[in-house]
Amino acid sequence: MNFRKKSAGLLLLCLISATTVSAVESTENDTVHGHALEGAMHLNEVVVTGVTGQSLLKKTPSAISVITPKELESVTSTNIIDAITTQPGVSQVTTGNGISKPVIRGMGYNRVLVVNDGIRQEGQQWGDEHGVEIDGSTVGSVEILKGPASLMYGSDALAGVIVFKPAPIMSMGTMKVGGLLEYQTNNGLYAYSLNFKGNQKGFVWNWRYSGKGAHAYKNKYDGYVFGSSYWEQALSGMTGINKRWGFSHLTLSYYHLKPGIIEGERDETTGELLGEDGRSYSIFLPYQQVYHYKAVLDNTFYIGDGSMKVLLGYQQNRRKEYEEDYDDYGLYFRLHTINYDVRYLSPDMSGWKISTGVNGMYQKSENLGSEYLVPAYNLFDAGMFATTTKSFGRLNFSGGLRFDVRHLHSYSLYEDGEERFTDFSRNFNGLTGSVGITYELAKELDLKLNISRGFRAPNISELGSNGEHEGTLRYEIGNKDLKSEKSWQFDLGLDYSSAIFSAELALFANFVNDYIYSAKLANSDGSEILTEGLSTYGFMSGDARLLGGEILLDLHPLKKLHFENTLSYVNAQLLDQPEESKYLPLTPAPRWVSEAKYYVIKNSKGWLDNLFVKVGMDLNFEQNHYYAANNTETATPAYTLWNVQIGGDVMRKGSRFCSIYFTCENITDKAYQNHLSRLKYCDVNTVTGRMGVYNMGRNFGIKIVFG
Repeated sequence: MNFRKKSAGLLLLCLISATTVSAVESTENDTVHGHALEGAMHLNEVVVTGVTGQSLLKKTPSAISVITPKELESVTSTNIIDAITTQPGVSQVTTGNGISKPVIRGMGYNRVLVVNDGIRQEGQQWGDEHGVEIDGSTVGSVEILKGPASLMYGSDALAGVIVFKPAPIMSMGTMKVGGLLEYQTNNGLYAYSLNFKGNQKGFVWNWRYSGKGAHAYKNKYDGYVFGSSYWEQALSGMTGINKRWGFSHLTLSYYHLKPGIIEGERDETTGELLGEDGRSYSIFLPYQQVYHYKAVLDNTFYIGDGSMKVLLGYQQNRRKEYEEDYDDYGLYFRLHTINYDVRYLSPDMSGWKISTGVNGMYQKSENLGSEYLVPAYNLFDAGMFATTTKSFGRLNFSGGLRFDVRHLHSYSLYEDGEERFTDFSRNFNGLTGSVGITYELAKELDLKLNISRGFRAPNISELGSNGEHEGTLRYEIGNKDLKSEKSWQFDLGLDYSSAIFSAELALFANFVNDYIYSAKLANSDGSEILTEGLSTYGFMSGDARLLGGEILLDLHPLKKLHFENTLSYVNAQLLDQPEESKYLPLTPAPRWVSEAKYYVIKNSKGWLDNLFVKVGMDLNFEQNHYYAANNTETATPAYTLWNVQIGGDVMRKGSRFCSIYFTCENITDKAYQNHLSRLKYCDVNTVTGRMGVYNMGRNFGIKIVFG
């Protein structure tokens, strides 16, 4: 209750602070792009992170999605990963609403790298119920690179990279106070955020405090889903200097998440879920406590027409699981990570741009609890790379090479006189590369081709796990003999953009050697193997092939009308396997997302501007390509969700005072299960015969963004 009282006070503080802004408003490039991107033809003006410094999206051969600040702030979501999954080719593995893991083109977990504050986010992302410990309010814009990105980031970027970019630095001599208030009806979610940033004579800062809380969500089949409540608090700040010689920024952040653990147990007589008060904001047993601390020193020095980047970071992730006692944790992982990145970007040399450098990390993971799932370990990796780009008239070329080494040492552990984990060391290395071209076939039509080699070393869970995974209701056994995953991906893209119509076609073929996956184990007679009363899962590998792509069609026949459609598809198969184990686990269903947006008021000189009405459809097709061996997965029926949003800007003296968004998601209150929801495999309702827990029902929301 004390937490809720403090939250109410902070909500009021945000509102008061946001309404007393007297600083000069700055012109921020990302905000300008946010409005310009209503017409997809302007996508070609967007600058993204390429293999060699910054480059225009139009000239980048890789498939990249960009989410602008204006788009991001209007989204109603429960976490930052949930906010970006409407992008083509992007989906999420979920455990309720508080925990989401990104999936790109059918691959997730340690195959998707998340970059925040300039460094790779490390929070034990191998776990099913481990989310991304990032305050979504700190994210200014998002770049999603689809496909192997090992050139820039090394191991773990096999599927792609999600780059969360902060808001741009304020213009010289300006300051701004901003805030955010949000409420959602289905799970009573409340969120608030207070931000103060500025730039005075090159001294720059950007500080933010945020909080969020939610009780259990509900749907028409399950009622309240006990264990889905959560709350989070976050404090972050950047302080630094911007001078003609370059810049130096120090970012510090603290993030605390307390999510419940959904077990899905039911009353055998009524079929109802068991649990405490569904409308309570209290977090009941079992639950997690997750803390993430981070410090990043980001420096760039201009050397003539070139530049040197030196980045150092430290992260500490603490994760505790409480099962039977509020004061006595079972699992307790503490992970230390040191990140380093040094790279030099050359000046233009007859049209050639070259970037060279070295980056990597050191990790130490400790087991401090009374229960164990994965062993303690030390890890060190390093990668050297060189990339280049050049334009030849209509042809733009980019490519490079990288070599990585990784050493992992896992420590033994004895429990009750028996060896729980064995002591072992593994060394991994990978030579990766990429070459791509973009060719302007016509003024409005571009052809993109890219070939890339990816690499991923197995993580500690895949190699050494041996224990009950409380959040997943299963017992996991690792395989220390697993090899590194290595892939070849081929990308073909066509982009067309005109005044009233834009289209993008992105096709890919990805061939992965020694693809690692987990599956339910069975005895020779087909009966399920149980360990400590739980289904037993083991890690295995095989060669895989993933084919698919995304199509985007954007019609804007009128200045005030915008009609966009995206279709995503991936077919992920294990090669040389029988029918029941032919398809890779956790492959997202084909998906069609459609959005019609009409501006009732636009470019007004009055107190209200950019007033729009938006209707969206999210159609997930049937997924009957699933890993059926030993009932590891089941098919998932199709479903369609309808969403509506009304929003606009409230103006004051020609500048935005605030933006207000009213949203209704799943307006028909559809009961559905996403194929990547882990709650799909909870207990069967003995009364209705339905298996598992369903996703969120109808949800109304309001969001107010100040400053």
